[in-house]
Amino acid sequence: MNQWKNFTKGFVRENPILVLVLGTCPTLAVTTSSINGIGMGLATTFVLAGSNAVVSLVKSTIPDKVRIPAFVVIIASFVTIVQLLMQAYTPSLYDALGIFIPLIVVNCIVLGRAEAYASKQGVFSSLIDGLGMGLGFTMALFILGAFREAVGNASFMGHKFADGDGILVFILSPGAFIALGYFIALMNRIKKTS
Repeated sequence: MNQWKNFTKGFVRENPILVLVLGTCPTLAVTTSSINGIGMGLATTFVLAGSNAVVSLVKSTIPDKVRIPAFVVIIASFVTIVQLLMQAYTPSLYDALGIFIPLIVVNCIVLGRAEAYASKQGVFSSLIDGLGMGLGFTMALFILGAFREAVGNASFMGHKFADGDGILVFILSPGAFIALGYFIALMNRIKKTS
């Protein structure tokens, strides 16, 4: 497969959130602001790219009976690295994302890419796939977070752009579902016309 197509498929054609509808739990929980969306997306991108590369590298040495547990251990190692880095260098973001950072281990996007792609492809191709899917995930989280923050809090990247509070429901859980539903519908419309 062309590496550029492999990289870009996570942005539109196979976007983890807006097309495949994977990883909705952290998506709905952390996208109360654009900064949270970017932070969660980049953390997941690091884990995706790293674990895809390592899984691809060791796939022939792992027996089939313990393949999934071995993948989880590899993913957990990268999650621990990103968790410690965030705790040390971005403590406010680490606190805002809370339990959803360690839950990257069981995020179906990460485990699914390790099983469906990295365990069958070469290291470079798996790394590119992880980067593309992770950045597509980041893009979707940022867009959803920016929308919810702008409409619900009248701010962008933590800076107020209007007086007042905005429409509070978009900062709350129901607003997350409403916004995600509209963005999925918009993505379906874009895919249908292209």
